[in-house]
Amino acid sequence: MIKRLILFGTAAVMALTAAAQGVCDESCIAGDDKEHTYKVVAPVGAQTVKMITMAPRLKTLDGKTIALVGGSFMASVTHMELKKLILSRYPTAKVYLLDEIGSAGLYPAPGVRRKSVEEFQQKLKDYGIDAVVSGNGGCGICTPKETGSCIAAEYLQIPSVMIAAPGFDHQAVTTAYNNGIPALRVATYPGAFATHTNEQLVENTRNVVWPQVLEALTTDITAEEIAANKQMEAADARTIVYEASVDEINRFFVEMSWSDGLPIVPPTAGRIYEFLKYTDYQWDDEVAVLSPAYRRTLVWHVAVNGVMAGCKPEYMPLLIALTKAMGDPNFRRTLGSTHAWIPYCWVNGPVARQLQFDHGQGQINEEGNVALGRFLNLAMMNLAGYYVKQDRMGTFGYPVSWCLAEDEEACLRIGWKPYHVRQGYALNDNTITTASALLWGNNMAPATSDGERIMQLLAWDITERSQLAVGSGMQYTFRTILMTEEVAKRLHDTYGTLGNLEDELIRTARRPLYERAYANYYANPGSAFNPDRVSLAQYQQHLGKEEEAAMTPTPEWYANDATEMMTIPTMRKGETAFLITGDPSRNKIQTMPGGGMGTVAIELPTAWDSLMAEKGYPPLAEMYLTSAHSDGDPSDARAIKPENAPVRTDYYDARGQRTNNHRRGLVIRRNRYNDGTSRSEKRMNR
Repeated sequence: MIKRLILFGTAAVMALTAAAQGVCDESCIAGDDKEHTYKVVAPVGAQTVKMITMAPRLKTLDGKTIALVGGSFMASVTHMELKKLILSRYPTAKVYLLDEIGSAGLYPAPGVRRKSVEEFQQKLKDYGIDAVVSGNGGCGICTPKETGSCIAAEYLQIPSVMIAAPGFDHQAVTTAYNNGIPALRVATYPGAFATHTNEQLVENTRNVVWPQVLEALTTDITAEEIAANKQMEAADARTIVYEASVDEINRFFVEMSWSDGLPIVPPTAGRIYEFLKYTDYQWDDEVAVLSPAYRRTLVWHVAVNGVMAGCKPEYMPLLIALTKAMGDPNFRRTLGSTHAWIPYCWVNGPVARQLQFDHGQGQINEEGNVALGRFLNLAMMNLAGYYVKQDRMGTFGYPVSWCLAEDEEACLRIGWKPYHVRQGYALNDNTITTASALLWGNNMAPATSDGERIMQLLAWDITERSQLAVGSGMQYTFRTILMTEEVAKRLHDTYGTLGNLEDELIRTARRPLYERAYANYYANPGSAFNPDRVSLAQYQQHLGKEEEAAMTPTPEWYANDATEMMTIPTMRKGETAFLITGDPSRNKIQTMPGGGMGTVAIELPTAWDSLMAEKGYPPLAEMYLTSAHSDGDPSDARAIKPENAPVRTDYYDARGQRTNNHRRGLVIRRNRYNDGTSRSEKRMNR
């Protein structure tokens, strides 16, 4: 009731203030017409991969040697039919099918060698291949993989054509373009491969795909095809590309695929140079070359996207580190998938506390956390080159990225090292970690103080939230597990170290073999096996050997009279990140399966302390933490502050638990600006 009255009071004050300043009726419209214009720059860097000159296409398939490669999405049916069609019309041709010659797989980044590509190219030479047909592209990961064979062939001046479903045909073209092939030819299959019967697959291959394949291999590439794929690039990153009003700039950036559709802050020179004050790098220093577009990302481009995202200039060191972390192969390998891995990040270290990144209740909705998540969303497009309906093929789309922070003080009170320390960094180093998740939400609330029971609930949660939803994909997956302080404390009391907890979870979090086989058999449309030839029972036997199934005690969560059942492991050592974060007043765990993680140190400029003092932030040293005594006693209140910084002992009781004074301090800090004014005061003064 008190809170409701306070909110009403604030609204009343705001209403009175508005009345005192006048209201915006129709008389205000004339002033609105005089809208300012802004000169803005482009947020994308220049592509680093040079386009090749594509070889002439074949005049005929008579006497030619053709490789039908790949193996995704019912290729065992479609490729067999293509072979029949080629040989029936061109009996002097020779056709190699699927595993007879292999495939290249993903084409590597510039300057990177991949053995599978080199071996495939050597086979193309050894077998005297005149043309390559690859497929089938029907998902966000398999399409680039199968396109790799076409790219490898084109670099040998061998004509190629890719087979893909609608939508994925465009992904194949852009994948090839990003790797230096200016105009890849694609034959579009009419529909989703996996939902069609063998009869439909054969009919569509014969009537729809084959005519496109033949035309693609026997008509030369035109200048118009090459021009249609060419991307706009500025000779100098600082070039003004547009001058207009805010509304017009927002429309222009959407049309150029430089914006996610939400409003952006116009990236003007003044705003960009304000960001550059917060780094020792020069504006034209290279930060990263990120796949899939392989653009040269400069410090300038990082600042541009930071401005657009609504970040504060002082976030610049975090933005640079986040851009570098995006280059980690573990992070980026799944981001184009139809299963919609969502990129996110978390911050560790004193700078996160200094900049007031939130790690409590509702953290991903707080100002700094939101801005960093928005930057990541824009960076996926402008810095890396991921675009929805082009390179990000999530079937139902993607939520906006988010940013977390770890509660390192809680870690030390419990007796666990924060995440970045477990990765080899010092406690007061500053880091940012990128990751990706298949889901956000549906968290678990263990209503017990029994640490072993909480572990069992978590193990069940892990097996339920397998990668690719029903566990139809890879056996093992990376995971991030978020837990609130009270839950973490119970687990610590039972298992001691996080390593012990992880080992126990690996032992306990096992999935029944039949469940795994059932999902993998019926819900894995990219598989190469033919269900008409392999029964579920046979596949279960095969999968059991491949994934090291074993008779183990029946998991606690199965109401089963049998004391043992055949299960497979779902976790591997070192693939799970544990973070203590979120509302400390709640008993919550959240398991997020997804892609891997990449951690990078945040480099602060030499003038950081003076720059932050000008902004009204407390000194960085006041944010430092120290480890507890060597005996591991987490109750020492000095564990949360360095010796040379003031210690608010009234924030903690004798056991190191937060008092109401600490909670009150957090509330005051959260609701005040750097100059000391409160949010309500700031609103009243506007």
